[in-house]
Amino acid sequence: MQNNKLFKGLLIALPMLALSACSSTSGTSTTGQGSNEASNGQAGSQQEVVTGAVKPVMSPEEQRKQHMADLRREHTIFFDFDSYNVRPEFAELLEAHATYLRDHPGVKVLIEGFTDERGTPEYNIALGERRAKAVKQYLEGLGVLDSQITLISYGEEKPLDAEHTEAAYAKNRRAVLVY
Repeated sequence: MQNNKLFKGLLIALPMLALSACSSTSGTSTTGQGSNEASNGQAGSQQEVVTGAVKPVMSPEEQRKQHMADLRREHTIFFDFDSYNVRPEFAELLEAHATYLRDHPGVKVLIEGFTDERGTPEYNIALGERRAKAVKQYLEGLGVLDSQITLISYGEEKPLDAEHTEAAYAKNRRAVLVY
C-alpha cells in the first residue's frame, strides 16, 4: 500500500521536475535531478535521440566530382530555332561529359541530332546533323577523341513532344548524348 502512494507521488512530481528543468533561464544547472530518471527509463519518453542527421563533409575535390557526376545525368542539349550554335548554358554540362570521356578513352558516345517539325524533311535532317556536329566539335575542343564520337541525325522524326506549340518545338530542337 505504501508503494502505491509513493508511485502516485512520483507521477505528480515528474511533470513538475520536467517543467522546472525546461523553464530555467538563469543559467543554473540542474544536474542530478533528471539523470536518474532518464537512466531508469521513467523520463525516456519525453526525450528523442535523432541519429544519422549529420551528412559527411566532402572535400572540395569530392564536391567537384559529385557535381560533375550530377551534371552527367543530363544528356540533352537544346538549341534555338533554326540554329546549331551550342548555347552558353550548356557549357558546364558538356565539360562534365568531356571530362568523363577524356578519363575513359575506351568509352564511346553517340550524338543524336533532332529538330522540330517546321521545315522540309531534307532541311531538318541536315540541321539535326549540324547540331550533332556542333556538339561533337565542342567536345573535341575540350579534348575528347574523334574516335570516341559517332553522329546521327533524326531530323524531325523522333519528337519528344508531338504537340504543335512553341514549347513542344523547343523541346524537340536538341542533341542527345547516348552512351
